[in-house]
Amino acid sequence: MAAAKQGRILVVDDETDVLFAMKMLLKTEVKEVVTEKNPDNLMALLSKEQFDVIFLDMNFKSALHTGNEGIYWLRQILEKDRNATVILITAYGDVELAVRSLKEGAYDFIVKPWHNDKLLETLHHALESKQLKQKGQPAKNKVSDASPILGTSDAIREVLYKIEKIAPTEANVLILGENGTGKELVARALHQKSFRAGKPFVSIDVGALTDSLFESELFGYKKGAFTDAKEDRAGRFEAANGGTLFLDEIGNISLPMQAKLLTVLQNRQVTPLGSNQPVPVDIRLVSATNVPIYQLASQNQFRKDLIYRINTVEIVLPPLRERGDDVELLAQHFAAHYAPKNHKAIPEFAPATLKKLKQHTWPGNVRELQHAVERAIIMAEGNVLQPQDFSFSGMELDAPWPAAVPVFDQQLPLSEIERETIRRVIEKNKGNISKSAKELGLTRTALYRRLNKHDI
Repeated sequence: MAAAKQGRILVVDDETDVLFAMKMLLKTEVKEVVTEKNPDNLMALLSKEQFDVIFLDMNFKSALHTGNEGIYWLRQILEKDRNATVILITAYGDVELAVRSLKEGAYDFIVKPWHNDKLLETLHHALESKQLKQKGQPAKNKVSDASPILGTSDAIREVLYKIEKIAPTEANVLILGENGTGKELVARALHQKSFRAGKPFVSIDVGALTDSLFESELFGYKKGAFTDAKEDRAGRFEAANGGTLFLDEIGNISLPMQAKLLTVLQNRQVTPLGSNQPVPVDIRLVSATNVPIYQLASQNQFRKDLIYRINTVEIVLPPLRERGDDVELLAQHFAAHYAPKNHKAIPEFAPATLKKLKQHTWPGNVRELQHAVERAIIMAEGNVLQPQDFSFSGMELDAPWPAAVPVFDQQLPLSEIERETIRRVIEKNKGNISKSAKELGLTRTALYRRLNKHDI
């Protein structure tokens, strides 16, 4: 960390406690830490002194540009020195704004309250990157230099906040959500914001594996283990050693394979087919599924002890129909991406088109929107996308989604109505017990009692 020891750091924040905490944390890590409470003094300070990294708060009480002060001062800094390395400091509610700041030229951002190790890791990456640039070498990818998870809705802000909090830990994560909501994107974000970011990210759709392929793909095999095993091959666990292993569609694996997976996760070692010598593995596990996994567990179709093992922390991805104006933001993002790719100018959206997109239920979620925008760009006659440029297949239009409040035959016994209400709400929430309990007006404990009562 030689680059850090020579670094001069500027911290700009109007909270005295933040400035003090940053100075105490950084003073033993770098050559000098300068703090500034008033951003109005920033330009004069930068005219007199040079800094290797600038930590800049995104919101100041002076409210120069309400809600966007950080973006304003970032632009001022980069206008003065386009090579300046700026790390934004933001509250979790402004994470989406911070993500946008990356496009403006910020190096990265940290979220208050920050994790000290994570902050120092980000700083060291920034200093090393700046040193490489000065030597004319390509800079390393920064931690947040991934495809952004875009959105300003409360639902997606909660997801972004959880990513920031969970990523620096070693917790196993279970991602729940419908098809097309971006589960793998979240898994990659967790990896890229973790301390394993420089190690492999290995992804596999375990739901697509047959039982006979499951072990060979995940645990590897030795030459001669079976007919086509012509050489030793490492499995996905070994390939991900030191990094992150993403098991997609984990809810679709059979009970015998669940037992084998549980054994590996408990022992932190795999035994390749054709060998009796276990191989230790060090992985961070991220899993995902679109099936109601807790309901499967209550029906003895998924092992509860495996759920406990893979689900230290849970992230539930909202369907696109619950994300409000995110539809417009994502549509414009996809248009900016696919227009140049298809040799067209970036189009605008007619107001009637945006209204149509917001009214659609998007059963295929973000993936459906992505394909719809690319298709519209290819087929559109002009540079303004009209409602007729977007057509939805019969499969999409007919895809039913259960109403939030189910309607039953009132002649059913009360206990049966209660049972079906609970079952449908849990299924609607993809097995999320906390969310289901809240929707039903129950505590988690009360809901669990009713699950046992009705044998759900």
